[in-house]
Amino acid sequence: MTYYFRQVSKLMDDCYSNKEQLDTVIRTRHYINNHFEKELNLNFLSKVRFTSKFHLIRLFKKYYGQTPKQYIIDKRIEQAKVLLKKGINITDTCFEVGFDTPSSFSTLFKSRVGLPPTEFQKRATFTKSE
Repeated sequence: MTYYFRQVSKLMDDCYSNKEQLDTVIRTRHYINNHFEKELNLNFLSKVRFTSKFHLIRLFKKYYGQTPKQYIIDKRIEQAKVLLKKGINITDTCFEVGFDTPSSFSTLFKSRVGLPPTEFQKRATFTKSE
């Protein structure tokens, strides 16, 4: 075993000492990635992974730097950007990515992206036509 490999192994053991915890957050993130457009909440995610919701929040934040809810919102916003660039209207985009109402979607979109969805779509369409 090389020096470099030993150092990386030691670092991995220090950072990811509990394989079950790591497995829980990886599988939770994988589930979110594949089902972000559906209604997901902390109670449901914790039941899927057989853990308490508070423990899941702590683990997710520890390994990914954000809560599951923040991660879900980010995934939905990223997918919404893709759909808006394709020309899908805002209401359809809102429901397609899993938001409940166009107003909540628009508010979150603007806070995360810096532009309202209509302006984002106009700029994306303008850039595409150039």
